[in-house]
Amino acid sequence: MRIAMVGAGYVGLVSGACFAEFGVDVCIVDTDAAKVAALRDGRIPIYEPGLDKLVMDNARDGRLRFTTSLAEAVDGADAVFLAVGTPSRRGDGHADLSYVFAAAEQVALAAQGPVVLVTKSTVPVGTGAKVKALVRQARPDLDIAVASNPEFLREGNAIGDFMRPDRVVIGIEEGASGERALAVLKRLYRPLYLFETPIVATSIETAELIKYAANAFLAVKITYINEMADLCEKVGADVHDVARGIGLDGRIGRKFLHPGPGYGGSCFPKDTLALARTAQDYGAPVRLVETTIAVNDARKEQMAARVVAACGGSVEGKVVAVLGLAFKPETDDMRDSTALVLVPQLVAAGATVRAFDPAAVANARPLLPAAVHYAESALDAAQGADCLVLLTEWNEFRALAPERLKAAMRGDVLQDLRNVYDPEAMRAAGFRYGSIGRT
Repeated sequence: MRIAMVGAGYVGLVSGACFAEFGVDVCIVDTDAAKVAALRDGRIPIYEPGLDKLVMDNARDGRLRFTTSLAEAVDGADAVFLAVGTPSRRGDGHADLSYVFAAAEQVALAAQGPVVLVTKSTVPVGTGAKVKALVRQARPDLDIAVASNPEFLREGNAIGDFMRPDRVVIGIEEGASGERALAVLKRLYRPLYLFETPIVATSIETAELIKYAANAFLAVKITYINEMADLCEKVGADVHDVARGIGLDGRIGRKFLHPGPGYGGSCFPKDTLALARTAQDYGAPVRLVETTIAVNDARKEQMAARVVAACGGSVEGKVVAVLGLAFKPETDDMRDSTALVLVPQLVAAGATVRAFDPAAVANARPLLPAAVHYAESALDAAQGADCLVLLTEWNEFRALAPERLKAAMRGDVLQDLRNVYDPEAMRAAGFRYGSIGRT
């Protein structure tokens, strides 16, 4: 089979490389000539474990190629996937669908024969219907089947998520066009039958909502355990025991019950906001999601106050080491990272911030205050620091010996915002140790 992937961003590049690994002939097209040239040279523009080798191997074997020509990519393709960005629209929080609509129209104009047009991007309910009307207006002479195939990729684990997913969701039209699209997509995902992966075939509207509903539910779960952590601190309970005690209930589950400084990244913030706006437009507001957004935003603001309080009420003239800048480990993604709120507040409060992240420094530099100093390692960041803040739970931070960390620092304040370290071990090493939801 042969497919075209429109967009060489995170979703398009990972999905395209994984389909190629399945044995599919994949052509990824992007308007960014510099990005396409880099990919042809084997240079990957994003950090994702294992992606560089996956791209290199499949490009070498001829199953994966890159182009700036949409006509070249679409020619002879059994399916064309739209994997372009849908950022939050400035001013109202709705998803900006301009890239999706532009790409869909261009595909329709470039296609020379029947095509299955699949939306891979995260889009609000009703987008598929608009895409269907748009392409049929642009090419009434062409047989175009429109479908939805939302992605469920976690940054840092995207390849595993694609290769061994919990489910594949396929949204199709009614009638012969829908059946044709479903048949094509089932053939593309045939390798997953070995793992007995459930294929959830629905209407396009249902598929679109599944994606938003899943991300919003996980965001609610994260925010819930964060609020429980705050309550634990007040009453003298341990949030980890609370999480385990409720997570062992099969109806609740243990995942996403890890307290921290709030969720971020490319999905949860914009998807919860887009869902809330869409629900308002349809007269069915999702109050729980709206509150989750507000609580999560406030939590990020509270993290700086937590650090200042641990430093005796002021960080003026003090050196604060920040370990981790990306919104989560195993990615260089800075989108909606807590660091974007915490670090500027510490700088504004008079602190000298020394920061280190194994992958995200290049992306962080243009987003954080110019006064931030970037260290070469975790211990380098801690050198001479009065306070150390662990913000992202990279594995290399977990392995730091408490004694070496304490010896590098001038002060003794450690704020573990990811609950990575053992409180007794850190206090035994001489730290005034603080964490989330543990007294």
